[in-house]
Amino acid sequence: MVSKNVVETVDTVYCRKSEQTEESAMKSLFEELGGTYHQKGDYLLPDLSLPETAPVGVWGQRRRYYLKTQREPLYNALLLSGKLNDHLIEVDTQAEAMFSQLDKQLAEQESVTEQLKAENQMEWVGRMNNVRNRTTEVVCSELIYA
Repeated sequence: MVSKNVVETVDTVYCRKSEQTEESAMKSLFEELGGTYHQKGDYLLPDLSLPETAPVGVWGQRRRYYLKTQREPLYNALLLSGKLNDHLIEVDTQAEAMFSQLDKQLAEQESVTEQLKAENQMEWVGRMNNVRNRTTEVVCSELIYA
């Protein structure tokens, strides 16, 4: 024989559990995962924000354009996994370091010096543009389009 007190307790627990189930059924998955809403007029809008990341430089932007136009499956995989910005920042850092190093080395090999700059500015500008264009081609072929 079950006592009346136990039956009332079971009924109370069952009622509370069903109330919780109904309440959780009213919550969206977004709310269950910790998301919140704010009210704007008659609408509840989710509070969404993007994570803060470092800005992507010129080389990273070139890589993004290449991936988006020429390697679309890889671009989509990186984008959907949330690793695209990290990848672009890494490529940008590597490319910037490579560009600086190659630029200095080629300028030394071509005898593009401050003395030449003081003596004949137009010659210096022409040679430096040549060095920078070659350096850009090397960086693009080895890092950006790889």
